[in-house]
Amino acid sequence: MMRFLRWTAAVAAALLVAGCGGGSSGRGTDGNEGKGKRTVPSSAAPSTPELPASLTAQRLDWHRCTATGGSGAPSDDWRCATLKVPLDWSEPDGRTIGLALIRARATGGDRIGSLLFNFGGPGGSGVSMMPYYATTVSRLHERYDLVSWDPRGVGASEGVRCRSDRQIEAAEDVDATPDTPAEEKAYLQDAADFGRGCQKAAGPLLAHASTTDTARDMDLMRQVLGDTRMHYFGISYGTELGGVYAHLFPRRVGRVILDAVVDPTADTVGHAENQTRGFQRALDDYLKSTGQDAARGSRRIAALLKRIDTKPLPTSSGRKLTQTLAVTGIVLPLYSESSWPRLTSALNSAESGDGSQLLALADDYNERDSAGHYGTMSHSQRVISCLDDKARPTLAETKKRLAEFERISPVFGDYLGWDTAGWCHDWPVPGQFDTPQVGAAGAAPILLVGNTGDPATPYEGARRMADELGKGVGVELTWKGEGHGAYGNGSDCVDSTVDAYLLDGTVPKDGKVCS
Repeated sequence: MMRFLRWTAAVAAALLVAGCGGGSSGRGTDGNEGKGKRTVPSSAAPSTPELPASLTAQRLDWHRCTATGGSGAPSDDWRCATLKVPLDWSEPDGRTIGLALIRARATGGDRIGSLLFNFGGPGGSGVSMMPYYATTVSRLHERYDLVSWDPRGVGASEGVRCRSDRQIEAAEDVDATPDTPAEEKAYLQDAADFGRGCQKAAGPLLAHASTTDTARDMDLMRQVLGDTRMHYFGISYGTELGGVYAHLFPRRVGRVILDAVVDPTADTVGHAENQTRGFQRALDDYLKSTGQDAARGSRRIAALLKRIDTKPLPTSSGRKLTQTLAVTGIVLPLYSESSWPRLTSALNSAESGDGSQLLALADDYNERDSAGHYGTMSHSQRVISCLDDKARPTLAETKKRLAEFERISPVFGDYLGWDTAGWCHDWPVPGQFDTPQVGAAGAAPILLVGNTGDPATPYEGARRMADELGKGVGVELTWKGEGHGAYGNGSDCVDSTVDAYLLDGTVPKDGKVCS
């Protein structure tokens, strides 16, 4: 099973881009404050709470990055290091773990400082993605050092692998939308087994990989990098992380962009309902773009999935396309409008009895390569989100909600409804909160970018985040577009507004719309 990832599909190809880890050098300095009618400061943050000098005075050993994930190393412009952070932030003098960082220095003059990126997930590797994404933010790179990292529990930062490749492939036969008591038992048993695998792999880290832990890591990162304020670009789940950071450290907020905004008022069930609406909305838009009636087209796809549930489709690889894999294959192209033609071809092929193309899409989503090796992003995602989320819906509670999920979406409702029961079932550690605290009274204005066609983090989340951040803090920018995320996805209006904010400190009018 897999909860649909809250991250930017435009960055998906970067999973194979090289990354690095290891090591511990130089400190940056803030540059000049930008100018504009209403500006966000770039310096003059309040004093930092006392932490051990062994943490705050560490000097990072920036060195040439090495290859990871079967790809070549990034260019010589990139350097990697390891930041030492407490395993348990309530014991900052205790055991430490290492976080893998990557950085490319600003290419031009008039440097502002570091711009920290989180690409979402949770569980996405910033070390792998940052070099890929640099072309999208080349203008920002002129005045910012581009910095990203693998958050705790991810990739080169104590990354967690809860299952072997063979176990992952075997689990793909478990029906994520069980129809019988036997299938329900297998579904929940699989979830419990996954949690035990994570506990064995992560050990003490399993209780210390929350979004709050990572937000505290970010502030130490800011100090060690030499920045008095946090300049940050958070995408998808990275927006929730940015909101939590702003809540904890409101006076240290500098220029912060949150793109593809997570609804901070939604609990476990609320997020599932939001994604059900979002993916159905994106599917409707896709169907309309092909000249189909959205309701009729959705019913046709739902009927196809029911047939596959009864009789999985053959594929050219010899593996079977199950209903769960078919849903996953449909989801991936909805993250980006440019992938819609691929969805058309895959659906047509499946209707003709060949599941090869939908299986290939599902494999891309599940990070499965041609040799049968799987990535671990979904493992890290579950470790982080199950520590964050307190709610543990029971089987009975889930069954009561299934009709509503299916009313919202005949294609995705059943899958995401059942996900609320299985995702953190029998998890070894309790969750921390129902919904994250993101109120940030006193923080500088934070720019939130919402895309009306976003499937994974529906548009409504941007307004809710703005309201939760507080009056005068959250500033909403709307793009009437498609796909997950807005910046760099084809809107000159969005890109120029974001650039003006980050480079000059110019805050747009709340509610600005880019069409």
